[in-house]
Amino acid sequence: MPKIFVIGGSAGSIDALKIILAGLPPDFPAALLIVTHIGSHESKLPQLLERVSALPVRHARQGEPILAGQVLLAPPDLHLGVVRNADRLFAQLSRGPKENHSRPAIDPLFRSAAVACGADAVAVVLSGFLDDGTVGLQAVKARGGVAVVQDPAQAEAPDMPASAIRHGAVDLVLGVEAIAPLLVKLAKGAVRTPHAGTERIAPELPEWIAIEDRVFNKGAGMEELDKIGTRVALTCPECGGAIWQIHDAQPLRYRCHTGHAFTANVLATLQRSELEEALWSAVRALHEQEQLFRQLHRAAQGRRAGAPDAAGLPGEYLAKAEQAAGHAQLLRDLIASRMSVVPG
Repeated sequence: MPKIFVIGGSAGSIDALKIILAGLPPDFPAALLIVTHIGSHESKLPQLLERVSALPVRHARQGEPILAGQVLLAPPDLHLGVVRNADRLFAQLSRGPKENHSRPAIDPLFRSAAVACGADAVAVVLSGFLDDGTVGLQAVKARGGVAVVQDPAQAEAPDMPASAIRHGAVDLVLGVEAIAPLLVKLAKGAVRTPHAGTERIAPELPEWIAIEDRVFNKGAGMEELDKIGTRVALTCPECGGAIWQIHDAQPLRYRCHTGHAFTANVLATLQRSELEEALWSAVRALHEQEQLFRQLHRAAQGRRAGAPDAAGLPGEYLAKAEQAAGHAQLLRDLIASRMSVVPG
């Protein structure tokens, strides 16, 4: 089976992709599949990359054969993966559960390449924030493939390549200008790395990869997740479901039974967002409470003199309105102070 090259990037990766594709010849003897964190927005990335590429570049189509000499991109709001049927590879698109709060996400592509291609997979992580791609690289390496990252010192957003290096998921760290020449050599079998250029059979699929692949693609029973993780007192920020902490995972990471997955860094970022949303909801409720008490205050002032409670209620309503306004301001100050010291 020919090699397959999978590339993942986020913030700052577009310029790197342009340099890499510009460096590949028109007779490049392998396919490239690329995921960037484009979310659900319309993407002009195929047109941008095709301007500099000697290879055709377009969004992948569901079920199409993966052929040498083509560049397939994940479409907006769809995960891109690889499936194998006998000795042929096919593109798989799905609106499956988000991983690391992204769809398309990098880890599902890399994991699918590890499952389908074993030692014939080559994965590359480019510039990006947080740590999507690290676990996918670990899966590629566990199956005997090759893991490459852009030099973090050169990346516009160094988090993703730095995370992969920190957690031992990397064979080669290269400046972006050196990546395309390496891919050409790997595709032609002209270079040996710790895993490439050998004729050995790919290692057996580890249980954690097999189970996470099933959870992502088909859903799996909670007892399956019990084999690779421990239930913890957290809830999934995507669906509210129960969460498992994956055993011995580096980086620390979690998965829920519906398929959402997060590293601890991504989960912490989402929890901060949830907390800020909750605080702003409390500010809104206090503003509304203030307005209600002010209306009650005005209504009470308009009552006939000598009516029951006419003397006491206006002052009480006004005090409650001012108390609500004060509490709302305290929360606004708290949010502002959090945002000034906690990175987004």
